[in-house]
Amino acid sequence: MIVRVNDGVPTELVRYVVASTGLPERVAARVVADIVGYFDETAEQFVRRRHAELQAREMRNADIWRRLETELGQRPVAAPTFTERQLRRIVYG
Repeated sequence: MIVRVNDGVPTELVRYVVASTGLPERVAARVVADIVGYFDETAEQFVRRRHAELQAREMRNADIWRRLETELGQRPVAAPTFTERQLRRIVYG
């Protein structure tokens, strides 16, 4: 069983990061919280975030949709397969 400290960060994982990196406990807890938060993101949140990031790099939407389809399939817990239309609806409503 993983025990979590007050902010939801797994205590055991924080201890491991402190021991393996030498980071102070507060910094290690923040790093772990960032990573846990990243992997806690829903597929829809991921699509919105990545779309904004890729648009900021001036990628065309046609290229973004293909890239998102690929990236969604490569996540640690693969998301459902979305069509281009579904991806557009997630982003634009």
